[in-house]
Amino acid sequence: MSYLIISFSHKNTDIQLREKLAFNSDEEKERFLRKIASDEITKEVVLLSTCNRVEIITRSINIKQSGKNIIKKLSSYAGVDFDMLYDRADIYDNDGAVHHLFTVASALDSLVIGETQIVGQLKDAYRFSSDRGLCDVKMNRIMHYAFKCAANVRTATSLGTGSVSVASTAVAKAKEIVVDATNVDALVIGAGEMSELTIKHLLSSGFRVTVTSRNMKKAQDLAESFEEHIYVEPYDKLTSLLDTSTVMITATSAPYPIITKENTNEVSKYRYWFDIAVPRDIDENIDYSNLEIYSVDDLQDIVNQNMSLRASQAKQAYSIVSKMSIEFFSWLKTLEVEPLVKQLHLNAQEVIEKKVSNAIKKGFIKGEDKENIEKLCQTVISEYLHTPSVQIKSISKNMECDVVIGAIQRVFGINSDANIDMTCEHLSKKLK
Repeated sequence: MSYLIISFSHKNTDIQLREKLAFNSDEEKERFLRKIASDEITKEVVLLSTCNRVEIITRSINIKQSGKNIIKKLSSYAGVDFDMLYDRADIYDNDGAVHHLFTVASALDSLVIGETQIVGQLKDAYRFSSDRGLCDVKMNRIMHYAFKCAANVRTATSLGTGSVSVASTAVAKAKEIVVDATNVDALVIGAGEMSELTIKHLLSSGFRVTVTSRNMKKAQDLAESFEEHIYVEPYDKLTSLLDTSTVMITATSAPYPIITKENTNEVSKYRYWFDIAVPRDIDENIDYSNLEIYSVDDLQDIVNQNMSLRASQAKQAYSIVSKMSIEFFSWLKTLEVEPLVKQLHLNAQEVIEKKVSNAIKKGFIKGEDKENIEKLCQTVISEYLHTPSVQIKSISKNMECDVVIGAIQRVFGINSDANIDMTCEHLSKKLK
């Protein structure tokens, strides 16, 4: 059974398609995950859905068929033609899937290279599936190593520092436009994690910040979490706030546009709106003079600058990802080998105990000799299994390892996951 990842991101889809593929509630995610998990050939599944990507991470016994089945279910969910979706999808299996997941976790596949949110989003996605019983040993292993890889990249490079998120990129673009942000009014719509990041960067750039949200309690709590003063306005004042704010950044989780022609006006002042939500918060039909609207995909110029500045660091990071991808498979083989050798000895011990007990019952040996006879048998078995055990451990470094181990497991009737306890440490840690 191989790892399989179906990937849609800013690299192979535009924002119009990504917002159709987005999952806007936990209920939608869980229904979709369970549909995938109900497939007999697809086991263990994690769904990563962000403003820039949808990644479906699974294991499958039939990559080609499983890929088609997953995309068919996604096509039905999103109301998108299957053939178009299948042609757009990036499909990775086994070593390609491992390398891709490590690249995503390390923020090397992000719109903004090195952005700090993706690993947290991946942890949330993993925890979501784990809490619902949709992850087991094999998924725990790959996720454990993906987070380990991301941590190594952050430690070895400076990719996690500076302006490295979609929110910070939007603020950087706004700062570039207004030049002097001192006392410039900036409106933030939404009170989630993305809004928190946005406010942080707006304040550091000198903007005067106002926040509004349908959930006023959450907006008030968000404002009070900052030392600087942040204005909080009721959501029913949205139209007037949009009229008077020079800069507006919206990042809600609404499944439909919340800013439309019905609740906006054309005004004489220049305004700059940044929509960093997917699906988009701003109706694409809005077209006023003196108004510039930027979506996630429109921030590419700053992203390109980010890429050039981080090129050398990214090269080092990719080297870490490649090294850890190889290391992961070696680690997997080791995990298979050690329990196999242990199980061979345990099976032999069961046979010894059974045969010695039967011999005592039949009067072939005396009961008081049981301990000494068992020790003798154990010595014989240990000696007999010594060379096979050494050979099995040595082949863990060879390409034929999986085939040989699989053959030994079948011959001796050993479960491939027997006695293997692999729970990702990140399940027991509070996500930040």
